[in-house]
Amino acid sequence: MAAPTAATGRQTRRLSFDGESGVVPLARDFTRQALQAWGWLPSDTADQRAAAEDVLLVVSELVTNACLHAEGPDELWISCDRKVIRLEVSDRGAGQPSPRTPHRAGRPGGHGMFIVQRLCLDWGVVRSPGVTGKTVWAELAAPA
Repeated sequence: MAAPTAATGRQTRRLSFDGESGVVPLARDFTRQALQAWGWLPSDTADQRAAAEDVLLVVSELVTNACLHAEGPDELWISCDRKVIRLEVSDRGAGQPSPRTPHRAGRPGGHGMFIVQRLCLDWGVVRSPGVTGKTVWAELAAPA
């Protein structure tokens, strides 16, 4: 966990999943604690509450995808400034996440990246040459 960077006002927290079980609830709890520390929670308005819930949902989706498609997540990074919160989940998987338009509404599965795409300002995948795995990142607007 890190303190705010003076020049940018950006605050960052990191969670390693090494040896952990129950990683999705662990990631949500970690994120909820960060949101509380940064003043997103408890929320004063419905819009602020919705923004915090969107962040928790996106964290859940990114970590779940790493569990289902990439042998589990390695780390979660959360960073926040006054305008944007950025979520990053790294894993050792070779796959490429992509949203699918839900063609079978009401059936489980296949909606995670579609949800991420709909809730986020932007998202993407970063790979480092010569390193196995990837980092999937997503950015959401800070509440007004």
